Amino acid sequence: MPIDASGGRRPYDAYDRDPYDAYDHDPYGAAAPYDSSGERARLAAARAEQAEAEEAAELSRRRLRVALPLIGVLIAVAALVVGMVSGSPGGGTAGGAAAETQAPAPRPEPAAAQAPAVVDTFNRQAFSLDDPNSIWVVVNKLRPVNPEDFEPGDLVDVPVAHTWEPLMRQEASDAVVAMFDAAANEADLYLASNSAFRSYSAQEEVYGGDDETTARPGYSEHQTGLVMDIGAESGDCSLEECFGETAEGMWLRDNAYRFGFVLRYPADKRDVTGYTYEPWHFRYVGVDLATEMRETGFTTLEEFFGLPAAPDYE
Repeated sequence: MPIDASGGRRPYDAYDRDPYDAYDHDPYGAAAPYDSSGERARLAAARAEQAEAEEAAELSRRRLRVALPLIGVLIAVAALVVGMVSGSPGGGTAGGAAAETQAPAPRPEPAAAQAPAVVDTFNRQAFSLDDPNSIWVVVNKLRPVNPEDFEPGDLVDVPVAHTWEPLMRQEASDAVVAMFDAAANEADLYLASNSAFRSYSAQEEVYGGDDETTARPGYSEHQTGLVMDIGAESGDCSLEECFGETAEGMWLRDNAYRFGFVLRYPADKRDVTGYTYEPWHFRYVGVDLATEMRETGFTTLEEFFGLPAAPDYE
């Protein structure tokens, strides 16, 4: 009950209540029932706003996914255009003239495959070229026999058909015998010796003054005991150029290397050897060197060993 100013209780005055109590409380002071309709409206509005925001974000993402590839394409096209313009004569001028279209550069032809390098494994220092006892000694118009009266210490009679009894060094003699036997057994051709070793004094008797056909004394390969002048046993074309066209001459040309001999004075090497063509003059150098010269295409000792040509005497 309300209290008056004097401190006593006064009768209940309806106007002493809060004006809002009529709306918020029942007559007995109990709380009015909670009205949730407004809250639901607010929640619904918030959810609607959230949905709109999510939809807008999804739309932006879709647009971005579409735009990015397009941007990449545009950048690539722009780069291509810039490259074409900058690479063309007159491109990018202030006048804005169109860049001329250049024809594509021709594709370079592939380089021809090179043959593998040939490695020379032949030992050219195996024997001396100066020692008259060496089977590789080189004797010509610039390289005399030294000493001039040299005679090999192993000269033997050569047991083959002959005009004059031949003497040669033992190794060369054995090779000649094997070669004559092969000609007879393989081709039914019969060879004979026309001349072999000649001493210094014998060469003095042979030399007639013609430097293109006969060596001066001391400059003859015959003095080494490694040479034989070979002909047909029949005597046809003996010591003549026509011997090269006989069956015997052609067989020797094609097979002498097998036994260690080389045709010392070829027809086309006058300017190298100093002598005219002698298809009968065969020099023993050993099977290794004779085979190497044949396989590499060398026909003179001077060229094979890189020695100066000797067309004339000094």
